[in-house]
Amino acid sequence: MAHSHFSIRGLSAPISGAFPLDFGLKSVKQSSSCVAVALGEGSKERISDMFNKVELSLSSYDTAWVAMVPSPCSPQSPLFPRSVSWLMNNQLCDGSWGLPDHHPLLIKDALLSTLACVLALKQWGVGERQINKGLEYIASNSASVIDDRQHTPIGFNILLSGMIEQADCLNLNLPLRPADVDSVSYKRNLEVKRGLSGISGRYLSYVAEGMGSSADWEMIMKYQRKNGSLFNSPSTTAAALTHLQNASCLHYLESVLEKFGDAVPTIYPLEIYARLCMIENLERLGIDRYFRKEVIHVLDDTYRCWLQGEEEIFLDIATTAMAFRMLRSHGYDVSSDALNQYAEEDQFCNTLEGYVKDAGSVLELYRASQLIINDDEIILDKINSWTYDFLRKGLHTGKMHANRLESYICGEVDDALKFPLHANLERVANRRNIELYNIDSTRVLKCGLRSCNFCNKDFLNLAVNDFNNCQAIYQEELKYLERWVKEKRLDKLKFARQKLAYCYFSAAASFSPPQLSEARISWAKNGVLTTVVDDFFDVGGSAEELENFIWLVKRWNVNLSADCCSEQVQIIFSALHSTISEIGDKAVTWQGRNVTGHVSQIWLELLESMLTEAKWTRKKAVPTMDEYMANAYVSFALGPIVLPALYLVGPKLSEEQVESLEYHKLFKLMSTCGRLLNDMQGFKRESREGKLNAVTLQMLDRSSTSEREATERMSSIIISKRRELLKLVLQERDSIVPRACKDLFWKMSTVLHFFYMDDDGFTSDEKTSAVKALLDQPITLNELELP
Repeated sequence: MAHSHFSIRGLSAPISGAFPLDFGLKSVKQSSSCVAVALGEGSKERISDMFNKVELSLSSYDTAWVAMVPSPCSPQSPLFPRSVSWLMNNQLCDGSWGLPDHHPLLIKDALLSTLACVLALKQWGVGERQINKGLEYIASNSASVIDDRQHTPIGFNILLSGMIEQADCLNLNLPLRPADVDSVSYKRNLEVKRGLSGISGRYLSYVAEGMGSSADWEMIMKYQRKNGSLFNSPSTTAAALTHLQNASCLHYLESVLEKFGDAVPTIYPLEIYARLCMIENLERLGIDRYFRKEVIHVLDDTYRCWLQGEEEIFLDIATTAMAFRMLRSHGYDVSSDALNQYAEEDQFCNTLEGYVKDAGSVLELYRASQLIINDDEIILDKINSWTYDFLRKGLHTGKMHANRLESYICGEVDDALKFPLHANLERVANRRNIELYNIDSTRVLKCGLRSCNFCNKDFLNLAVNDFNNCQAIYQEELKYLERWVKEKRLDKLKFARQKLAYCYFSAAASFSPPQLSEARISWAKNGVLTTVVDDFFDVGGSAEELENFIWLVKRWNVNLSADCCSEQVQIIFSALHSTISEIGDKAVTWQGRNVTGHVSQIWLELLESMLTEAKWTRKKAVPTMDEYMANAYVSFALGPIVLPALYLVGPKLSEEQVESLEYHKLFKLMSTCGRLLNDMQGFKRESREGKLNAVTLQMLDRSSTSEREATERMSSIIISKRRELLKLVLQERDSIVPRACKDLFWKMSTVLHFFYMDDDGFTSDEKTSAVKALLDQPITLNELELP
């Protein structure tokens, strides 16, 4: 009978840290409490301050269009003369306007900004010196106009063509090659024709300043938002004001200038998206626990805006998807109906983001679509399907357009596709995200935008320090556990697999904070013991020894030398007895009550389920599928690993909570997923060994069922159970089990999916590398090019 519980089939050699051998549990806790002192307090303070203010870079391009708006009273004068002055005072040393120290692949962005500023100054007959320097920059970089290697801002061909025509009207001779002008004009005409065909009126409206008087401005005004803007874009809104003298457009521009001074950013407002980006950064880097109050405040504000239907959320795909994902994952009640308009790829293609094939927005939709908590959430299923195909195709073809440079977005997409939510181990993901992290906060819409709220060095510095400090603690804990295995003589049991490193890895990867040391130790010790006991029931113990062992656990207070029928039984029972007693003692501090009885009962239920399987094997009995699963979810042996650890993660758990239906469902769903994953992956091996498992029984129960049909049914059940588990974990209404405890059930499920993604658990080099990276290899600042 298959009873390969969550056991470890990877590295046989333990991974060690370079720490003193006299380490013990007490020193782990003392070391843990000191970690925060070692971290950069300056970084934490600066990050905390960022929650209070979203900083957006000022846009020379958009400010130029604002500066070009004529006064209605005196058309020969600018309506916003201080913006004209700002342009004159903010030219860069090389003659360009735009983001300083921009990436070499963002020259097209600089060309658009520079030409817009030159036109604004020329229109009002000022800044001759600045105009000439700007024209020199354009001349020296004109080859980039048709360079496909350059990152192309949204609407580049339409905007550049429109400004070239505007320059002709101002008798301004631009230093561009006629062939390049013709090439841009040709592309512009194709884009306009495509837009006018109805594929995306939004796109042409968004870049309408490049269309000039040929644009249907009355039609474009249907995209005006409640704040008076068009697409929250100062440049589009300024152009509309020039052509229509719309009072709401004027009010929007005046409000933006009042906030930012004499210049404007390329998009405003952006507060919700920017603050959600901060939370995203902190969570992905594993440092969000330092900012819990700030995170809750942002999410509460976002939820209020969600309920009020704020345009800032729902008129931007990335913001909608990110808000949905963040809110749902933190337990807020949000419906996936908000994403219904993106359920099909054709619907997405009719949006502005869809027209430009924005991979960043698709990536956000893909991430959001993984938070399916009901089988009837067809919207998310559909989104997941087409976004996965879209992103995979983009990686395969090497064509990935986004508001970031292609190399940056490709790394994120590749990681997201490799590690879906249900198989993404928290601390392992933190490590990958740190190594992938890009501190360049530049986003490119019609022009470049920067914000320290998107990403910055403080995020990365704090994450690296935190990771390395936690890793040092993990190494101490692992060293202690290695000594524990030897002291308990578990290494003397020749039949037992020695998989301590992986057992501990699953704990460290799941709950990383230093203060949860006792929970990690409990998890790892019980993981080792369940591996030993599994092997004991499978190959190491006789029928007499198995019965004796269970009798000892039931009796509990026994005479080891007199009551144990063999040395093997004595070693295993002694280790189990001391571990359960130790957990009981530790739990008193957290719970204020003794839980030893409950922990021993958890173990007893496991042993009896294993004995049932052993009897089936000896008698060559074939249970029904229902009989098998009623026993197998317990015999998979997650109970002793997960359930005692719940007492050591913080919240108090009453007997009522532990005995609740919710608690039992969480355990059963988690264990059922694990059992079926194991049976699917181990089917061929266990068939060769003459063992039964869920796949075999499914085929026997339905005699016409093939192996493929049986595994497909198993996969379907796993997906359904996993969604039900996630729903229970995220649900706050009518829930009595604390969220911190519920999270452990999901994290164990994630561990199992991670290890069973490709094979029968823990054998691939990639997973071996993940263990070493988490437990043995610190992150060096030089590799990340930090100052």
